Amino acid sequence: MPGRFEWYSVKLSVIIFLVYLISLAFHDFVFSNFAMISSEAFVKPWMFVTHIFLHGGFLHLAYNLFALLLFGSILEKIIGSKKFLLIFFIAGIVSAFGDVLFYSAAVGASGAIFGLLGCLAMLRPKMIVWAMGIPMYMIVAIVIWAFLDLTGIFYPDNVAHAAHLFGMAFGIAAGLWIRGVYKEPKKQEVKYEIVSDEELDEWEEKYMG
Repeated sequence: MPGRFEWYSVKLSVIIFLVYLISLAFHDFVFSNFAMISSEAFVKPWMFVTHIFLHGGFLHLAYNLFALLLFGSILEKIIGSKKFLLIFFIAGIVSAFGDVLFYSAAVGASGAIFGLLGCLAMLRPKMIVWAMGIPMYMIVAIVIWAFLDLTGIFYPDNVAHAAHLFGMAFGIAAGLWIRGVYKEPKKQEVKYEIVSDEELDEWEEKYMG
C-alpha cells in the first residue's frame, strides 16, 4: 500500500521555481555549471541531476510545473511519495542520456515528468485526461506524445524530444513492474453449497428445538 502522502510533487515544484529565480540572477554561472552539457557530463556528473531543476524560460517552466503538479500529484497518491520521488529522479537521470546522445546541451524537468506520465499510463490507462484540447484515455495520450517526440527527433526544434522518450521509456517500465501491486482488487466470487432436506431437518432439530 502507498505510504504517507508527503506532497513531494508540490515541494519539487517550489524548489524548481526558486532555482529558476536564482538562475535569472546568476544565469551564466548556473547554466555553465549545472545544465546538461554533453561534452562535460561525465566530468561533472552532477549535471545528470541538476539539469532537471533548470529551465530556459518562463513558458518552459510553467508547462513543466503544471504537468508536475497535476499528474505528479495523481501518481504520488497512487504509489506513495517515496516511490514517486524515486521514479522522478531516475527518469530524469535516464532522460539525460538522451540529451548526451542527441544534443549538445539541455535543461528542464521534462524527461523526469515524462517518466511520471509513462508510469501513470501503465497504472491507470483508462483515466481520462485532456491532451491537445480533447479528452482521451491516458494510454492514448502517452502513445500520441511518444509519436510526436519520435517525429521531433527527425525534425529538430528547440525541444529535447529524445530526453522525453528516454524518460518515458523508464516510466513505462517502472509502471509495468509495479502495476500488479496497485491494481484494483478483484471482487471475490461468492460460492453457494446445496443443503439437502435431511441436513436442514437435522439443523432445525438441533438448533431450533
